[in-house]
Amino acid sequence: MSEFFAMGGYAAFIWPAYGIATVVLCGLLAVSLKSMREREALVDSLRSQRGRRLAGDTVAEEEPS
Repeated sequence: MSEFFAMGGYAAFIWPAYGIATVVLCGLLAVSLKSMREREALVDSLRSQRGRRLAGDTVAEEEPS
């Protein structure tokens, strides 16, 4: 088992590479989840505005040019 973790003498290069890759992937996951939550909030906001317009509430609309 210790031979596996030694990686044939290249463990000093391989394990840090695995660590860096793991950190990068976790960072990408965190950024993606944050972006997804922000976009879902935007979609919910737009849907609620659309619902108010359809219900006839007074919402400032742009005049056609």
